Amino acid sequence: MLLKGEQLSAHLERELRPLYVLYGDDPLLVLEAADAIRAKARTSGYTEREVLTVLPQFDWGQLLAAGGNMSLFGDRKLIDLRIPTGKPGKEGSTALQQWCGKLSPDNLLLITLPELDWREEKAAWFTSLANAGVAIKLNAPPLLELPSWISGRLRRQQQTVDMEGLKFIAERVEGNLLAAHQEIQKLALLYPAGKLSLQQVRDAVLNVARYDLDGLREALLAGDVGRLTRTLDGLMQEGEAPPLVLWAMSEEIRALAGIRAGLDAGRPIDLLLKDAKVWGPRAVPVKKAVQRLNSTTLEAALRDTGHIDRMAKGAAQGNIWEAFLRLGLRLCGQKTASPLSV
Repeated sequence: MLLKGEQLSAHLERELRPLYVLYGDDPLLVLEAADAIRAKARTSGYTEREVLTVLPQFDWGQLLAAGGNMSLFGDRKLIDLRIPTGKPGKEGSTALQQWCGKLSPDNLLLITLPELDWREEKAAWFTSLANAGVAIKLNAPPLLELPSWISGRLRRQQQTVDMEGLKFIAERVEGNLLAAHQEIQKLALLYPAGKLSLQQVRDAVLNVARYDLDGLREALLAGDVGRLTRTLDGLMQEGEAPPLVLWAMSEEIRALAGIRAGLDAGRPIDLLLKDAKVWGPRAVPVKKAVQRLNSTTLEAALRDTGHIDRMAKGAAQGNIWEAFLRLGLRLCGQKTASPLSV
């Protein structure tokens, strides 16, 4: 079965199939669709989850073994299979087609892929997956449709803005859905539900504090401890909202973690930068940062952002600005007194 991205929500309200394939050119849409399927799986009794990433020399026997290993408690399992290259190879093709022939209600297989060309969409392994389960292509909307997409996202947070404001945001993000998503989230943080004026949109998107946030991101990428400390102190003194600071730091960390994982898998840096939508002047500092940082450090930093998010929401205790500093020092390669508690 082939579905459009906008049909997924209604589909999941009706049913949950044992096989899903997500692919497309926009990482944000693929991530959101995967999150929706995982959430539905949890509420449907798939209490176990196993993540498999197809790296060079991947043993496809792991997939078949994951489907055959039953829990001691008889729990249902979600198998999260990620194929970053979009090419399973001959062995993988055989394994995937074999899986399609013996689907089980006790195992849900979620496969995520990058954008595929027409040849890959017609390959035997992909057509077998699409015929046996649900395949969803998730591409960014054309530029002319971006204002409508932004309007829909604003409605989710009970906010609206007129067409002039929608076009202003669309022009600002230049077709980058992740950037649009960040600006929309910022509007929810800064303003209550309801209709937003063009001036409010302009003030949020062009907020002068953004330059400080950009400076914070630059300090993280450069590993500049002095600038990082001064910028965080300035943001705190100016009363900047901690969720915005967390957004600025976590988006940078997620991008670096994804690129680092790709490098560890042997993928070329230029392709990884393109996939992460890193281009222009930002590409050089990102390249330097990802060479300086390893996967262990970045994974620990991602865990720290989760703890800081709980602090921002009042679900964990501590000084959030000290937590920001410890997180920044970790990324600058400085040892901290102690890791953030989990």
